[in-house]
Amino acid sequence: MFVKPRSIQVICLTIWILMLSGCNGGAAALPSQTPGATQTAAATETPTPPTPSPTPEPLALRVNGEGIPLAEFQAGMEQIRAAAQALGQTLSPEEQRKRVLEDLTGQELLAQAARSAGFEVSEADVQARLEAVSASLGGADALKDWLARMGYTEASFRSALRRSLEAAWQRDQIMASVPASAEQVHARQILVFTEAAAQQVQQQLKQAGANFATLAFGYDLSTGGDLGWFPRGYLTQPAVEDAAFSLQAGEISGIIKTDFGYHIIQVIERDANRPLTPEARQALGQKALKAWLDEQRQNAQVEELAP
Repeated sequence: MFVKPRSIQVICLTIWILMLSGCNGGAAALPSQTPGATQTAAATETPTPPTPSPTPEPLALRVNGEGIPLAEFQAGMEQIRAAAQALGQTLSPEEQRKRVLEDLTGQELLAQAARSAGFEVSEADVQARLEAVSASLGGADALKDWLARMGYTEASFRSALRRSLEAAWQRDQIMASVPASAEQVHARQILVFTEAAAQQVQQQLKQAGANFATLAFGYDLSTGGDLGWFPRGYLTQPAVEDAAFSLQAGEISGIIKTDFGYHIIQVIERDANRPLTPEARQALGQKALKAWLDEQRQNAQVEELAP
């Protein structure tokens, strides 16, 4: 909730009254020559107009004492509404508000960390980014129209661009901290949708001695359930990943229940230090970024001011 500043008119009126009081007091103390002369001087004296106090820019957030303008929040709301509409999604105003505030908070936390690390964005960097945005929108006139629709001035948009460049640098530092290689396993799975079906598969493997790979192709004709090589933290189902890393090459797991169904996996190979694929390293980088942001949010002082 905003605490509205006193209006400029009220502030100016107060200053004006104080100035008049000072002038009157001064006039009474002056030596008078004649009553008429004194009255004429007092009547013709013009006080200096007060200087208006600048109106503070409305803020949407304050993160560790650093303010984020309301204009950036409003622009984010416009963008998320347009994106949701383009994707055919329905988001409530509160969901939109929450996502925009979370995004702005995360960006500011990243930017603050970049500045603390000594990273600096030059005016040339901001100008280059501004020109790139202008070109992507179709030129200077299109950029001007877009800024007006989003509620930006050029100055406030430059500030937002500077923060985004700082945040991008810090994000890249975090994601680059993921090592190029890691312990990995190569596994395949059989996935069914009922526990009874999983028990039947288990019986075929244990009692009938069925070959896992041959049986797996019966449930997945395209890949035979091959999960490929993966490190810890890569699979979307941690229970499957935990089971895989607990097995040695050639071993078969028990039945693993997840949101997708019932899994039985076989580890084909293990490697204590295998190079990560670009996809795996990207996924681990995103996970590291999320963990970093979660920790920063827990320790940050965040004040939401947007209505």
